[in-house]
Order: sequence, then structure tokens, then C-alpha cells
Amino acid sequence: MKVSTDKLLSQFKALADATKARIVALCAVAECSVSELTTVTGQSQPRVSQHLKQLCAADLLERFRDGHFVFYRVPTHGGESAIRRRLLTLLPDDEPQFAADVERLRALRLHDETGPVDETDRLLHRALVELTVATPLGDLLDIGCGQGRLLKLLASRAQQVVGVDIDPDARRLARAEVLLAGLPNCTLRKGDMNALPFVDEAFDTVILDDVLRDAGSPAKVLDEAIRLLRPAGRILLLASVSDSDVDVTKQSFSTMAAEAELRLAPPRSIPDKAPAWLLAVATRADQKSVAA
Repeated sequence: MKVSTDKLLSQFKALADATKARIVALCAVAECSVSELTTVTGQSQPRVSQHLKQLCAADLLERFRDGHFVFYRVPTHGGESAIRRRLLTLLPDDEPQFAADVERLRALRLHDETGPVDETDRLLHRALVELTVATPLGDLLDIGCGQGRLLKLLASRAQQVVGVDIDPDARRLARAEVLLAGLPNCTLRKGDMNALPFVDEAFDTVILDDVLRDAGSPAKVLDEAIRLLRPAGRILLLASVSDSDVDVTKQSFSTMAAEAELRLAPPRSIPDKAPAWLLAVATRADQKSVAA
């Protein structure tokens, strides 16, 4: 038989096991650690680890490390992603055990709310959503995602979303937030904004999420964002400001964009009076101008 046929048979064999099917169904909803899967399924850790090893070998799951933890999820990219999606549609949506597993995982991740969204944040969120109307987000990278507020806002408007933050507590809270919001297309990763673990031209939209001010070398961070940007993509520059530093931040955006040979739309103050945020859109110089 062909290699592809052998792989398909191994995937059918894996999904024929009830516990493996539960694990795959859960990892299609959220990226899960071994300890979470052990608690949810009620299986021992060695047994769950063996299941995970077999599911990865069958190309039904992928693994990645985040600090001291290893997480598993159903791969969403790659040449066989369409075949995998068709296969997973065979898992029934109305299976009570799958629903109970998701609810148990949510209970494990419950935490204090990240706080109410004030009117200024609502205006910022509206401005970001407006940017998605004319130009889709595609594959989105949020550098400095924190606890995931922008991920929750934008994930439903993107294909795949990756949030990166250096703070493990922020990633833990963001991972819980996207699960509670029902956003299976989100993944959280540890990363240094100066050297991120992604291949060149991996994203259509990159958000520099209020990180440039605290960067040791803002130009290096911007260069890294450009490396990850597809030719027709765009970078969203976001910075919290006060009345005293609005003009300075605008000039900083303009200087960095010029040095990086990017075209920068005029930064937008949010709100117009007494701004708390600046938002600007940067594209490669050979693209058409984009208004923020």
C-alpha cells in the first residue's frame, strides 16, 4: 500500500480507541498539557503519555514546549491538514463524553476575570475590528499578547492566531481565556520578540502589541516582525500613550518605519481627545497605502 494509505489506516486505528478519540476531540478544541489530559480523562499519566505518543506518530496531534510544560493540539497547517479535517469530522459533535471533557477542562482553567473593558478599550477594539473589514487578518501573530484580550477580539476574524508573550502567567491566563471564549484556532507560545521561533513570511498580520517602548532595541523587534510578514501583509503598531507623549510616539513610529523601509499610514489617536492609544498600520513600501 501507499504511504498515505498506511497513514490513514493508522489514524483510523488510533481513533477506534475511545480514550484516544477523547484526547483528539479535546485537542481539537484547545491545546492541552499532559497533566490536563490526565485529569480530564481519568487515566494515569504513563497511559496518557503512551496515547499521545501514538497519536503524534499517526499525525493526529503535534506537540510543543512552553516553558516547563509540553502541550498537544491537532495540527492546523501542513499538506495533510485538509485530509485530517475530513477525518475528524467523523467524530460526532453531539457526543456527551466530548462535551463533558471540554467542560471539565474549562473548570480546570477557571480564574479571576482579567477585568472589565472600559470605554477607551472599546474604542480601540472598534478601530481594530474596522481594520478587518476591508483587509482580512489571515494568519495573525500578536507579539506581547498578555492575557489575550486582543486574541479574543480578533480570533474569530482570522484564520489561525498565535499569541506570544514572555510571561508564563500571562500565557496561562490567555490560554484559559481563549478556551472559555471557544476559540480553537488560537495557540499561545513562549517567545522572545527579538528572535521568534517561526519561519520567514509565516503571517499575514503582525501586531506589535504595546511592546516597542519597553524593547531594548525597537528597530530589531520591528525587523523581526518584517521577517515574519508575508509580502502583502501588514504590521499593526499599537502603543499606550498619554497627552504628554503622543507626539513623541508618533514621531518614533514614523522614524522606525522609515528606517525599516515601511510605508506608515498616519497613526490614529484613540480616542481623538485625550488619547490613551495610538494605532498605525505599516506595510512594505511597494504596497498601496493603508489607512488606519
